[in-house]
Amino acid sequence: MTTETGYRGIWYANQPQKDQYRYKYSGGLGTYPQQHLPLAIYCKPADKTFFCYGGTDETGSQLLDMVAFFDHATGRLSRPVVVCRRSTIDAHYNPTLGLDEKGHIYVFCNSHGTGYEMRPDAPDHGKAYILRSDKPFSIDSFTAVHTTNFSYSQPWWIEGRGFLWLHTRYSGNRRFLHWAVSPDGLKWSEPQRLAAVHNGHYQISWRRGTLVATAFDLHPPQGGLNQRTNIYFLQTDDMGRTWRTVDGKEVSPPLTTEQAAAPALVHDYRSQKLLVYLKDLTFDAAGRPVILYLTSRGHESGPANDPRIWYTARWTGSKWDLREVTRSDHNYDHGSLYIEPDGSWNVIAPTDPGPQAYGTGGEIVWWRSTDEGTTWKRHLTLTSGSRYNHTYVRRPVDAHAGFYALWADGDAFGKSLSSLYFCDSKGQVFRMPHSVKDDAPAPQRLP
Repeated sequence: MTTETGYRGIWYANQPQKDQYRYKYSGGLGTYPQQHLPLAIYCKPADKTFFCYGGTDETGSQLLDMVAFFDHATGRLSRPVVVCRRSTIDAHYNPTLGLDEKGHIYVFCNSHGTGYEMRPDAPDHGKAYILRSDKPFSIDSFTAVHTTNFSYSQPWWIEGRGFLWLHTRYSGNRRFLHWAVSPDGLKWSEPQRLAAVHNGHYQISWRRGTLVATAFDLHPPQGGLNQRTNIYFLQTDDMGRTWRTVDGKEVSPPLTTEQAAAPALVHDYRSQKLLVYLKDLTFDAAGRPVILYLTSRGHESGPANDPRIWYTARWTGSKWDLREVTRSDHNYDHGSLYIEPDGSWNVIAPTDPGPQAYGTGGEIVWWRSTDEGTTWKRHLTLTSGSRYNHTYVRRPVDAHAGFYALWADGDAFGKSLSSLYFCDSKGQVFRMPHSVKDDAPAPQRLP
């Protein structure tokens, strides 16, 4: 392993547009995409928040799968460590993180399908890796324990049972959902297919105790990945041996038809001709799921596809209750949902227009609801007057008050430097240093 000389996020752009908005999405995407979970985990025995991100070197010419930590005892960061160098700047190759009960750290180095945006002759073309720290609670060195092909990985450690690993495997240009298990993070089962309807799905997920839940969309037979729509929900509390709908009905994977997937349907947006961009999934105090998402009229950037509306879908015990949170100006404005023990619901997201209006991201706002999502109020404005748009606010597992959310920034309309940020539970924002001169750099507190 090698350390980097500073915290630098990857800049990436996808699908050019022939107008002033430049791309379908773009910018500082070190904490992209929403299908990568978790990116940060608070570890109580070490009193550290370990996190990963897509970084780059000083030239910005290569994606680096990075891992680091914030030490809550000292208030300082580690040097960022390079665990994998990728032959691309495609942010779909960004990593995700796992942590077992003995303290070993796992970095899941994703692929983008079978090698999108990577040279066919590259040594890592189409390859994805699982790496495990050689020592508990340490990021000094890692060993590859599994090499295969996977995308959008979501590893969940279940204490006493092992990993339930949700991920995507491509079939041509179709994206099918799978899961696999491992009792120890070393030996992995063969992947089993969960959902494969039409052109496939994107998913988000979260864990509560021994239960893992997933919310996923649908890519219809016409229109490809840009026509993502609908919301579905499934859950398992026995490491994938049994999958059930939110009301407890058992389903038999793989779901390969709309009819088979119908019992899992949260809401039919396809009939409304609306696109769905999933953001986050968590649970309320009663253990009932709540899904955060955005709807839009089309996939292109710009005002023509307004309004872009953020919603929560809350399971009441008998139905899904859909409530508007706020609105923003881009489909790929991404934020996270926090439901706290005091009953407050909190969304931290770039919902204010940023310096690159109608570009990916914006200025970060903290929204709060005290009535289970029925009404929302602006609680805090975390950033304003920024040079670049802030992007992809991510929620750590077991988030500590001192490292409550993680994100990046970057120019949405042209290649730029990208910084990494975090905030505490009071809304104080910190920027990670571009230049690291010692082993325990201090984050910069922003006014």
